[in-house]
This record gives sequence, C-alpha cells and structure tokens, in this order.
Amino acid sequence: MTGTQIRRIAAMGSSYAAGPGIEPVADRRANRSARNYPHLLAERLGAELTDLTVSGATTDTITTTPQRVLLHTFPPQLAGLPEDADLVTITAGGNDLGYIGSMLRLGVAGRFSAHTLFRPLGTALKRKSVPRPSEADVERAAAGLVLIVEETRRRVERARVLLVDYLTVVGPDTRHSRATPFEAATLEEFRRLGDQVADVFTRAAARSGAELVAMRPRSQEHALGSTEPWVTGLPERLRPSTVVGAFHPNSAGMRAVADAIAEHLQGPEREQGPAGDRLPRHS
Repeated sequence: MTGTQIRRIAAMGSSYAAGPGIEPVADRRANRSARNYPHLLAERLGAELTDLTVSGATTDTITTTPQRVLLHTFPPQLAGLPEDADLVTITAGGNDLGYIGSMLRLGVAGRFSAHTLFRPLGTALKRKSVPRPSEADVERAAAGLVLIVEETRRRVERARVLLVDYLTVVGPDTRHSRATPFEAATLEEFRRLGDQVADVFTRAAARSGAELVAMRPRSQEHALGSTEPWVTGLPERLRPSTVVGAFHPNSAGMRAVADAIAEHLQGPEREQGPAGDRLPRHS
C-alpha cells in the first residue's frame, strides 16, 4: 500500500469521521460508529485503530478544550494520540462554521413548518438563518486545523498526517423534498457554506503541509437527490435516534472515504519541504 507499513491508525475529528447513525455503535456517548471510515480503513490495511472521534467536536475540542456531551466529558482528542501511530486522519472544522448543526436545525424547522400544530416551533427554529462565515471565521477554522496538524507532528513525529474533508451534502441534484425540506435559496446558502468548509481544508493543507484527501469534489455526484447518495437526508420520522445521523455520511459514504484514503496511500509518501514545497518522504 505504501513504502512504510501502517501498523496503527489514529483518527481525530467530528461527526463526519465518527459516523452517527451507522450501526453498530462503538461509543454511544461519542455518537461513534464501529463502521466509520477509520474502522473500515484499519480493517482494510490490517492496522490497529485508536478512534478518538467525537460527534460535535470542533478544532478547539481536539486541541485544548474538553468536550462536554450530556454527563460525560471527553478530554481534548490530542491527549489520546498514541505515540506509535503511523497514520493520523483528521476531519474537523465544519462545526467551527456551524455547518451541519444549522442544516439539522433548519431541516427540522422546514418539516415542522408544513404542519399547523408545529408551525410556531418551525418558525422559531428558522429565526437563525444559514450561517454566513466571514473571511476571519474561515481563517480561524483553518488555523485550528493547522494547529491540530502541528501538535500531531510534535507528539507523533513519524506519523503521516491526512486531512480528510467533508462529503458533499447539497449537490447539483439536491431539490426540496421531505428529506431536504429547504427552499431553493436556503439550498444555495448551504452549497456556499459547504464550499467554505472545503476551503478551510485547502488552506490548512497548504499551510501545514498535511496531505489532503479532498472528498467534496469526489462526492459531488453523490449528494442528496442523486441516484446513489453518500449522505443521509432527514428521516421520515423525526426521532432523536434517527435525526442524529441526518445530513451525515451513510454506510456507502464511509466506504467511499475509506476507499479514497486507501487510494491516496498508494501514492508516494510526502512531507513538507523547508520552503513550503512538497517533497517525497524517505523512511
């Protein structure tokens, strides 16, 4: 697969790595699936896995701030990084910009607005529109990812570090439906926000020298409304156990991410050169 055998993978990130809603569940408090892309990749490579991902994580809760989930507190994910990791994957930054959280909120609002009884609640949920991150917001999120990469390299000097960005949710075939109860203008706002999240990864990779597995362009034809979506829409029945996985990767999406990483690893291992250029890494 690569010039250096990968014996241990460490995964850090938010729900797009953790895999809420995908059975079986590995850690219910973290909303972490045992069939998320880190698990699938480790299985494929025959490697051990340290899965530190937690749904709802931000770049801050990965680096310095403990993450509170109900009655449980997760320490910063970097604190659990194993010293013997050969490969570290990082998927985070979307929550820094309010990406999927706002999609869940407005999706539920759209569904409620269609029913007289729940319409007032839908109206209340719609009072906050789709986030419009400023240039400074995007820069802060990118800086957060860069810090994760730098701290990872400081703690695990020999590890190969991959930034893995988010799958496309709103694509060219996404239209208003029960699974995506958004007006056309709102869908366009979410397309823009998805582009900004992808830009966070592009900037962070360029500045940190981390390798980027760019899933947004790879998944454009597998967004909601396509014939083979890699993400889930809003479920027919709104229950906490099902809503938690809405607008997140499904099983096919997680396989696609694992496949993309495995394909990426077939190429030459690379590192950051002294002037920012990309140079082959020699083991």
